[in-house]
Amino acid sequence: MSDHPVDLDKRRGMAAQKATDLRRALAEVEAHVRELREREAELETRMMTVPSASWPEAAVKARHLLNLYAASLPAEDTRHRALVAALFDDFARLNGEG
Repeated sequence: MSDHPVDLDKRRGMAAQKATDLRRALAEVEAHVRELREREAELETRMMTVPSASWPEAAVKARHLLNLYAASLPAEDTRHRALVAALFDDFARLNGEG
């Protein structure tokens, strides 16, 4: 008996190795998505419970909300997408970023 573990991945055929790699990659992506959703929920809870102390802080909250809104827009709704982009430009200009 050997003290070295056997790497079963090397004993599988190419198709099985690719399928295993895909499953592992998918599991990793799903874990990252779950973590991101949890972090986003925590952020939104903080945004709802902590009042903004300044206009720039309020703009951060508005920017997040506008990003959520823009993500839900259909691709052909160019007018609302342009309006959101113009508002982001206004935020940057008024905040001295642009």
